[in-house]
Amino acid sequence: MLKGFKDFILRGNVVDLAVAVVIGAAFTAIVTSFTSGIIEPLLNAITPPSVPGLGILLQQDKPNTFIDFSMVISAAINFLIVAAIVYFVLVLPINALKNRRKRGEEPGPSEPSDVELLAEIRDLLKAQTAPADSGNGKHQA
Repeated sequence: MLKGFKDFILRGNVVDLAVAVVIGAAFTAIVTSFTSGIIEPLLNAITPPSVPGLGILLQQDKPNTFIDFSMVISAAINFLIVAAIVYFVLVLPINALKNRRKRGEEPGPSEPSDVELLAEIRDLLKAQTAPADSGNGKHQA
């Protein structure tokens, strides 16, 4: 059971995916701080001084009834920045690589040879039968 888990974790794509998630979260934090620290104040600056920001105050005596449009606009800009980075850094290059491989300009990942596959099958069969043979108490001469 632990060997299967170890094999799963050590696959290249799982590790790459984990790294991508961590970097994506860190990048999202940078973009969020940019939009909330720079874009949102710029949007709020276009309103008169008596209004707390770009939005509507539903009840004059309750500041917690303020509908903040600048926050929504900042979140939309945040999304567009992250989506653009994902598209231009990940999607576009991968699609270009796939197209080059289709045209035959670049080789794809190498396939294992028949000998390598047969050796792997042999090793798997040997590993499956080894524990069953050693536990029966019989010794081979």
